Amino acid sequence: QVQLVESGGGLVQAGGSLRLSCAHSGRTFSTYGMGWFRQSPGKEREFVATISGSGGTSGYADSVKGRFTISRDNTKSMVYLQMNSLKPEDTGEYYCAASPGQKATPKTRQYNYWGQGTQVTVSS
Repeated sequence: QVQLVESGGGLVQAGGSLRLSCAHSGRTFSTYGMGWFRQSPGKEREFVATISGSGGTSGYADSVKGRFTISRDNTKSMVYLQMNSLKPEDTGEYYCAASPGQKATPKTRQYNYWGQGTQVTVSS
């Protein structure tokens, strides 16, 4: 079965940057659309970014558009989230997820596989 492992989280000051990585265990990585979601205590999980299987299509939540960039390297079965100009409200646990069907989608229910999460904390 597909396993996802996130890394790269940490503590950063407002205005700083981080790059999150997600390793996908499957050999058919390019057949999955991928997404990043985040969750803070007391809040529901929210969509952050998504990318299609080929990498040709991507989408972002309005709150991160222009600051975050999602990318993937299908030769390495990796997906990344480059986060720039970080704000305290970006704080949360970040999860990568895989969606069968190759599509880029912000819909949580379309993702079948989820990683364990990596914590991002942005201080003011």
